[in-house]
Amino acid sequence: MDLALLRTFVTVHRAGSFTRAAALLGLSQPAVTSQIRTLERQLGRPLFLRQARGVTPTSIGDELAHKAAPHLDALVEITETGLDDDSSLRTLHLAGPPEFTAERALPALTELIGEDGQGFALRASFGNAEETLEGLSAGHHDLAISTAQPRGALLTATALCDEEHVLVAAPRWAEQIGAGQPDRKPEPSLEQVPVVEVHESLPFVSRYWASVFDSRPAAPGTVIVPDLRAVLACAVAGAGLAVLPRYLCAAALERGDVVALHEPAVPPLRTYFLVVRTGTLAMPHIARAHEWLQRASTDWC
Repeated sequence: MDLALLRTFVTVHRAGSFTRAAALLGLSQPAVTSQIRTLERQLGRPLFLRQARGVTPTSIGDELAHKAAPHLDALVEITETGLDDDSSLRTLHLAGPPEFTAERALPALTELIGEDGQGFALRASFGNAEETLEGLSAGHHDLAISTAQPRGALLTATALCDEEHVLVAAPRWAEQIGAGQPDRKPEPSLEQVPVVEVHESLPFVSRYWASVFDSRPAAPGTVIVPDLRAVLACAVAGAGLAVLPRYLCAAALERGDVVALHEPAVPPLRTYFLVVRTGTLAMPHIARAHEWLQRASTDWC
């Protein structure tokens, strides 16, 4: 059996779409369709059921993928290792949100670089969940950290940790409006405080208001900066209130640079996922980084 046909089949099985598989393989969609039909003729059985959106594997298709995918992944690992000048030093391509990746993931992973001759080189890129997952699917990254859990068989996600969100502002704002108490509705004065956010849609503040107050924020964004570390700096400077991950503002809270404006009984949480392309955990450098981040995350929650 032609290995190229099996590779195309496994890619379609994981992608759930001829179109998506064609993009991943660098082929045209008709070429992918032709290869799958050729394989189906060779086997004498249908491998996929065509639907309006993508394809669904038949029971024979699932069985073939289960048997073939690990061996194809192993062959890819052998091939990629053989292309390295130094097989003991692989390059790990990591992608994730800038703040969490910079503050949490990178410091943890740098401990593995060159360790006992079994480490790896590290390359990192930043982006939102959609960008990082698309890049991972396309093979641009080896490992992604995402706040969105991907669907389908192409990517495999593991819950990494939860982050608590805190409503903060400079002390002068707290003095002006008074300390918040756990309740279901925001204080009217709280709605008058300017908002510092990462986007015009106010994703962090809106999520907090919906979870804690069961309402929408009334104030528009006064300062919009696309990095939570810059949001914290603006909040410290007195620009207004902000909703931030506790890990990011913990030191500022301890120093008194900002204070919590509200202490809900159940604080809003957001989950981070560690995502890989299905099958790539067979590659030692990806598996090691994946395991190391999982271990490190026990101290982040």
